[in-house]
Amino acid sequence: MIHLHGRYHELAPHLVPMDYTNDPDVKVPLALIVNMPELKENPFRNRIVESFSEDGQGNLSFNDFVDMFSVLSEMAPRELKAIYAFKIYDFNVDNYICKEDLEKTLNKLTKEELTPEEVNLVCEKAIEEADLDGDSKLSFADFENMISRAPDFLSTFHIRI
Repeated sequence: MIHLHGRYHELAPHLVPMDYTNDPDVKVPLALIVNMPELKENPFRNRIVESFSEDGQGNLSFNDFVDMFSVLSEMAPRELKAIYAFKIYDFNVDNYICKEDLEKTLNKLTKEELTPEEVNLVCEKAIEEADLDGDSKLSFADFENMISRAPDFLSTFHIRI
């Protein structure tokens, strides 16, 4: 916890006090957090930070910051990781992962190296295979079922700090 506070303080020494008695509601802005070495190269860095931000703008309180690194630690339970992975990939924040969300995810993962046709094909196939109730989008249950069949999900969904 002290190590995490040190990292949080380093992000914005001018904002983050060592003693919170006078200003308990400090928040570090998204722009500073996404440039941390642990997140800088992650194509989902903005969505990750936004998903843990209580204010929805990507600003993180120290508690939000601790939550983010707890969920993204190697020790976090699979169920918790699944909840946040779903939030991160749900770009339009409608509690479903629709085709547009999948397209954005795929384009970020492939650094936009696929043609629109290839992206479309992969997304349609993913929905076809994972959509259990046939509504052409993935609910959390659909998503959870899909990643339960992906043994490497846990090992790839983490960040070391």
